[in-house]
Amino acid sequence: MSPPSADATTITATTNGVAGIQAAELQKTLTTNPKPLLPKEELVFGHTFSDHMLTVDWSAAEGWSKPQIKPYGPLSLDPSCSVFHYAFECFEGLKAYRDESGNIRLFRPDKNMERMNSSAERLYLPQFNGEEMIECIKELLRTDKRWVPEGKGYSLYLRPTLISTENTLGVHRANKAMLYVIASPCGPYFKTGFKAVSLFCDETNVRAWPGGVGNRKLGANYAPSVGPQVAAEKKGYQQVLWTIGEDHELMEVGTMNLLVLWRNEQGEVELVTPPLDGTILPGVTRDSILELTRSWGEFKVSERKISMKQITKACNEGRMLEVFGAGTACVVTPVKCIHFQGKDYNIPLDPSNPESQAGPITSRIYQTLFGIQYGEVPSKWSVVV
Repeated sequence: MSPPSADATTITATTNGVAGIQAAELQKTLTTNPKPLLPKEELVFGHTFSDHMLTVDWSAAEGWSKPQIKPYGPLSLDPSCSVFHYAFECFEGLKAYRDESGNIRLFRPDKNMERMNSSAERLYLPQFNGEEMIECIKELLRTDKRWVPEGKGYSLYLRPTLISTENTLGVHRANKAMLYVIASPCGPYFKTGFKAVSLFCDETNVRAWPGGVGNRKLGANYAPSVGPQVAAEKKGYQQVLWTIGEDHELMEVGTMNLLVLWRNEQGEVELVTPPLDGTILPGVTRDSILELTRSWGEFKVSERKISMKQITKACNEGRMLEVFGAGTACVVTPVKCIHFQGKDYNIPLDPSNPESQAGPITSRIYQTLFGIQYGEVPSKWSVVV
């Protein structure tokens, strides 16, 4: 396997003399039994899947095989595959959107490929050429274009996944692997739509830790979060606010990055989010929001540590302006309340509009990103398939 490299676009077509992924070699076998489309209003995130999937096998001896687009269906894996026993698995999440002209668009897919290669590097799974993989994904979208729903708020969610397929119970780097992509048409991630949520600050469990893998999108990061999420829901809160350390430094919210807009103690209006210190997932939406708001030049934008003590103080002093989560599935989710140490701290929404579900900056970010994703706002981030 090649030495680790975090840049998906510079990984060459061959690795130590073995084959890399080549989009020009892609082979297609189309289904003879297309599925009926559900009305888009009935779509539930991650429950319906398109007609086809993309697969690419890899071995240490031969490298990447020819990419295959074939009918969606079960994978045939040996019970001893190391993915089942030692969590050799990473994944990505991105969406395809249909604009008003009928074009299919992707939003910053290069960032997803870059992050997936970073995740693969951490597990010592094979890396790949991100540009070639994007071309393969585009062909999957052309093949299943009828599955990309029309209308803002609707999209085709893409799930690239990389697993070890080596049949062994020994704990060592993988010598065989599979990269595959499945697609799921979806509407809004939350059933409630674009509405503010309440958070329960978990003081017991930790999502990630220094020196761990919180900055990689590994399946092993997600299963342990389910218990705390269920516990928060039983208490009447919709998402978990993850913190770390005695000072309860903020990390993430649910499976999203967290951003806070406040008037800091120096009197500045500031948008702040925890830094990428190895415990925080480098979200594509997070990066886009930081770049977008910095381009506005209207308030300070910072990546730095922030604690619950600072949050509660800002709430008590009337300096808290807005709080929201950000991620591919939900885009932006406003926060209306944070529960911490037995007390609910209410977060302002839009004081000028009592019916609003988000503050003005959160709404503006949401609408701007939506506009880019659906081709209404010109941007290099929107890639036409």
